[in-house]
Amino acid sequence: MALLEVKNLNLGFQSENLFFQALYDISFSIEKGEMLALVGESGCGKTMSATSILQLIPKTARITSGEILFNGENLLNKTQKEMQSIRGAKIALIPQDPMTSLNPLYTVGNQLLEIIKIHQNLQGKEAEKKAIEALEMVQIPNAKSRLKNYPHEFSGGMKQRAIIAMALACNAELLIADEPTTALDVTIQAQIMNLLNDIKTQQNTSILLITHDLALVKENADIISVMYAGRIVEQAPAEDFFANPIHPYSKALLNSLPSNKGTKLATIKGQPPAITQKLDGCKFHPRCEYCMKVCLKNIPPLIYVNEKHKVACHLLDV
Repeated sequence: MALLEVKNLNLGFQSENLFFQALYDISFSIEKGEMLALVGESGCGKTMSATSILQLIPKTARITSGEILFNGENLLNKTQKEMQSIRGAKIALIPQDPMTSLNPLYTVGNQLLEIIKIHQNLQGKEAEKKAIEALEMVQIPNAKSRLKNYPHEFSGGMKQRAIIAMALACNAELLIADEPTTALDVTIQAQIMNLLNDIKTQQNTSILLITHDLALVKENADIISVMYAGRIVEQAPAEDFFANPIHPYSKALLNSLPSNKGTKLATIKGQPPAITQKLDGCKFHPRCEYCMKVCLKNIPPLIYVNEKHKVACHLLDV
């Protein structure tokens, strides 16, 4: 049984008398000790898919159908009180911006200890020991003295490590990392990704990685799910995906990566449609160089091209 299984998740936003659908039949699963990368441009629905798992969606958003199974239990049937005991303790969120995710008025130790006291029911020396262990786990040197530091005394990379430590302090089974390397330089990005990969391997922790950066996940992710305009358009094991991308959007994303050959950087014309924009057929068709008549009218189903590789594209019928 998968640790997390999202099944046919549909979500939209209510605006006065209008309802705009944002997610369409999102389905994916994550095994224990596995990293799944949800990739795509900004506005494709990656973060909304992740926040739905924790029931942290905006008040105007509404899940209309689907299931989110965690250890076999449907999280959509949980009360907010029940979800509070799951958030942080079993499923931890590593938020997008390390610069603003820590409270500047409290020491890093105070913020870490608060989480440990709430979710681990530890006090005093036991709680402090757990906090030090968490900081050491994310390779922060002089962990005991660092507990007394305020966030402004940490670099950007150190802040992100502290946030990851908060997620690990309660032995969460699933980490949701939403653009965890945003605003960090390339060297620190690599260090954070290596850290997440070590956690996955050593702690058997599952990770849902939200990112638009395919280069970042190539060496770390086990599964790639490509999202476009609220739909998953391709899903495959990472090795298979990078060796044989099939959907035109996946190919375009990979072609836009910098190469060592000195060739001109490829771009994808246009931009993803807004959820308020009515667009028939495949929503990628205005930007697709392979667009056919059928693409203008019919939404392609997500089908298997082999045992583990799924694609939603009418080119498969040609």
